[in-house]
Amino acid sequence: MCGIVGMYHRDRNVSVDRSLLSRMNETQHHRGPDDGGLFVAPGVGLGHRRLSILDLSGGHQPLFNEDETVVVVYNGEIYNFGELFADLKARGHRFRTHCDTEAIVHAWEEWGEDCVTRFRGMFAFAIWDSNSETLFLARDRLGIKPLYYAPLADGTVVFGSELKSLLPYPGLSRDLDLAAVEDYFAYGYVPDPRTVFTAVRKLEPGHTIAYRRGGTDDPRPREYWDVRFDAEVPTDPAEIEHQLIERLRDAVSARMIAEVPLGAFLSGGVDSSAVVAMMAEASRDPVDTCSMSFAHKGYDESRYAAMVAERYRTNHRVRQVDPDSFDLIDQLATFYDEPFADSSAMPTFRVCQLAREKVTVALSGDGGDEIFAGYRRYRWHHYEESVRGRVPSAVRGPLFGFLGAAYPKLDWAPKPLRAKSTFQALARSSVEGFFHSVSVMPDDLRRRLYGDRMRRGLQGYQAIEVLRRHMAAAPTDHHLSRAQYADMKTYLPGDILTKVDRTSMAVALEVRVPVLDHHFLEWSCGLPPDLRLRGREGKYIFKKALEPHLPGDVLYRPKMGFSVPLAEWFRGPLRERVRRMVTGETLADSGLFDRAFLVSMVDQHQAGLRDYSAPLWSLVMFESFLRKTADA
Repeated sequence: MCGIVGMYHRDRNVSVDRSLLSRMNETQHHRGPDDGGLFVAPGVGLGHRRLSILDLSGGHQPLFNEDETVVVVYNGEIYNFGELFADLKARGHRFRTHCDTEAIVHAWEEWGEDCVTRFRGMFAFAIWDSNSETLFLARDRLGIKPLYYAPLADGTVVFGSELKSLLPYPGLSRDLDLAAVEDYFAYGYVPDPRTVFTAVRKLEPGHTIAYRRGGTDDPRPREYWDVRFDAEVPTDPAEIEHQLIERLRDAVSARMIAEVPLGAFLSGGVDSSAVVAMMAEASRDPVDTCSMSFAHKGYDESRYAAMVAERYRTNHRVRQVDPDSFDLIDQLATFYDEPFADSSAMPTFRVCQLAREKVTVALSGDGGDEIFAGYRRYRWHHYEESVRGRVPSAVRGPLFGFLGAAYPKLDWAPKPLRAKSTFQALARSSVEGFFHSVSVMPDDLRRRLYGDRMRRGLQGYQAIEVLRRHMAAAPTDHHLSRAQYADMKTYLPGDILTKVDRTSMAVALEVRVPVLDHHFLEWSCGLPPDLRLRGREGKYIFKKALEPHLPGDVLYRPKMGFSVPLAEWFRGPLRERVRRMVTGETLADSGLFDRAFLVSMVDQHQAGLRDYSAPLWSLVMFESFLRKTADA
């Protein structure tokens, strides 16, 4: 696991400032504390920070081919590098290391831009080919590894693993992209390909981009892979369960190769427990596992983690997250470089710290909810779509629109009495309803939140356009699969994988995600929707297949998620700090918000009249981002 940076000039006569490249590279020292290297040639420079996992004595980057006409810097792991080595050696390529990085160089020589289709793993890399004077950037299929880039007006391109690595470059604008700010307050993160700055983009998952001297001045990213739902799968349920476990075993085993200590996160949920079960069955020695606990029992899953740890006799460690983790806010802003409002980043960072005390590589269960329809929102979307299918839109819109407007907002009431959101969702179209269910702040709340500058700057743009684009592009007609596809394009790379990458890299820990092995994912997405979600049971076939491997109490319990008790914290130990950050000068001076509404949100939440914990957390993280940006 590593960090990469670089710069490219359209004009080969423009010299690269080596000291600037070094400063950019050192912003990511945390991603690779073991080694670093630079490459500079006419009009191009590459930098690399290394966390050594394989071929500890070799594998130094930048890494070259035999005659040093092709060079690569790379972040990630190619799990099928052994097969690639054998294939490429048979084609006449000579290798100097036993590191997976060298497979990329020779694969580029052999297959050019299509080399990415040969890789099984997680990766973001940059290749400079001096023969064709081409800079080639690539990102893995699901977006496990990040890649930021900024094409500038003078023909320069700067890029790196984290946004912070680009910021030292002189002249790089830090103007806020107000559409990205709107996206952030709707989703809690900035979806690809936008960033919070107008000048910088994220390379989307499953995409590459090539800059060629003498070619087009403005090349476009090219998609080389997409999620599909048409894989051939067995029809016999028993055979499906058997193949599912075998494919999961294969994905986990591929990710257990390392020359450094390896362990796993164990939250007590289905996905991480499944990964630990497969690891334990494949390992001679006890697996090192770790998890977080909470004093607030409504959020604490540690006892379920303990069940799995006891069953598989893992070396298990637990650490409690308390309200004083709120002190992580400013650190989180530094990790992410742009606003990020998933509060589970706090326990994720703590569990990464805990894991790093014993291991350098940890396996996680991320991706299971997106693949097997584990989130509640899928169940609600399925229910709402069944109503939409039975009630004509000419009747449904006015009827449920009236009920949604008339029904009071009862955040304090038992769940059966909180029908307002359901009525509002049923009045909407399929895309609008799903957007409503995933929004951190619904449309009406964002309209009240924004000040005049923000409203004018948006020029009518609304964050729902992100979901519209992806759901329209989904290669399926089934509403459940469309929703899952949208999440795999937005929530998975923009929130889940971003959270894990930044918090793990902050402590120099490599995290591998076997459930997102693209072979396993492609096969699993071919399963019929009713095997993913059956009645109220998400992950139906996944859980059935895991019954011989995990306790029933782990498989069939209400989903809790890896969250923290923000609502209680904001009314208790963190009361004054939240008020100070949300109603203070930083947000007010930005000119983006209605200050009176900010005060009203804090007042109503702390009085127990409304639950504004998610919107308040979004504002707290945005305030921290603004302060960090101003100080940089």
